[in-house]
Amino acid sequence: MKKVVPVILRHSNQGREILAFHHPLAGTQLVKGTIEHDEQYEQAAIRELFEESGLIAQPNPKFIGDLILNVNQQNWYFYLCEVTCELAETWHHHCQDGGGLDFKFFWYPLDQQPDDHWHETFREALGFLNSLIVGRK
Repeated sequence: MKKVVPVILRHSNQGREILAFHHPLAGTQLVKGTIEHDEQYEQAAIRELFEESGLIAQPNPKFIGDLILNVNQQNWYFYLCEVTCELAETWHHHCQDGGGLDFKFFWYPLDQQPDDHWHETFREALGFLNSLIVGRK
């Protein structure tokens, strides 16, 4: 199964940070979702970002890499997305997934080792992104 991961980054005093959220039923995560039949991957990234966070990405997000996860063999495609609005330190978004869930968004230092609140798939994804982004600065 193919998944898309829209990535939002920022620079702070902590270095590079990535947008993440607390899912009320499934721990700490990155935005991700299934690529629909006949959907362009770039469009899937923009759609998933909007559905899960309420953010509207600029057209033509940049493909930054793909990863076949060790834990479940899913192929995740990562797209660097840009938004034009100013983003807060934290915020809540009511997502329609699962009958309606409230996600709490925050910024996570990309070079920080994820703790047990992160699902194994997202820990693997963060390691991949860290090597891609922080490793090449």
